[in-house]
Amino acid sequence: MTDEPEVLIAVEDGLGLITLNRPRAINALNHPMALAITDALRAWASDDAVRAVVVTGAGERGLCAGGDIVAIHADAKGGAAGADSPTGVFWRDEYLLNALIGSYSKPYVVIMDGIVMGGGVGLSGHGSHRIVTERSKIGMPEVGIGFVPDVGGTYLLSRAPGELGTHVALTTARMSAGDAIAAGFADTYVPSSALPELLNALRHNGVDAAIAKFAEPAPPSELLANQGWIDACYATDTVEEIVARLRAADAPEATKAAEDLLAKSPVSVQVTLRALRAARELPTLEAVLDQEYRVSIAALRSHDLVEGIRAQVIDKDRNPRWQPASLGEVTADQVAAYFAELGDNELGAAQEAQR
Repeated sequence: MTDEPEVLIAVEDGLGLITLNRPRAINALNHPMALAITDALRAWASDDAVRAVVVTGAGERGLCAGGDIVAIHADAKGGAAGADSPTGVFWRDEYLLNALIGSYSKPYVVIMDGIVMGGGVGLSGHGSHRIVTERSKIGMPEVGIGFVPDVGGTYLLSRAPGELGTHVALTTARMSAGDAIAAGFADTYVPSSALPELLNALRHNGVDAAIAKFAEPAPPSELLANQGWIDACYATDTVEEIVARLRAADAPEATKAAEDLLAKSPVSVQVTLRALRAARELPTLEAVLDQEYRVSIAALRSHDLVEGIRAQVIDKDRNPRWQPASLGEVTADQVAAYFAELGDNELGAAQEAQR
């Protein structure tokens, strides 16, 4: 056990420093951490002593492996499944933090070294200066646990070139540094060996100049190399047609993508595709977060979220029993229910942004 805070927050040399400090959990984000980061960012926005924010993760494994899904499982399984549940309140504050990062008035530099999944994307993908390394592994794995991409993930995924984001979302594909830059999840490649020097340079130079000093050409992107069949297969609005096109495509990677997709929660995959198509038409990150909050609260009440976390994290048998069990059994009404408005429990990020 340690008495160290789960988030280390300091101001040094003109930088607001945020270090996620749960290395044994790959810095998984919980509610107190989200609140601490929010408080710091709000205070620094008007603090002349802070010219830029720098976000890193403790340890060698990654920036952030996502949210604390064991706690989410406990809420969902225990029947505490609404917007006023502990998880519902956490998500509200987390999504508002994502919106704050997306509109932050000062440079927000985030080191996306190692694993960056789910909630970690929410802390990084909306920042102004997003650094990846050869160790970066970035993804939105939600449909594999009966959930739907959130934390502004559907905003980023829906705006990736062509159908790259649809592929990543429906198969939970992991992105390399080159992939993340190609898909719009990151900006700059810096070798991990140069990170200490980069962080030191940020203390003494402007953000753009410091990053430019250590930036290198991004490694090749397998996503871009496969964009031809990805765009052809995913450019439709039904999951069943996507699967049919993947199976018919003349590429072994497409066949594997079909297998990966079919292993995920059928209802989550159906809801995710609709969420991505809707997010593409929504005008702002805040509007997308409002939609995501509705979907997340609905997922919290679902069988598949409880079952998916059980199979992947609790029992680890990797054998989820999805309900419905196949894509064809998911009804339009079941999908539509995920997008129902929440009345007084709406997130209200878009409305807040207009004030």
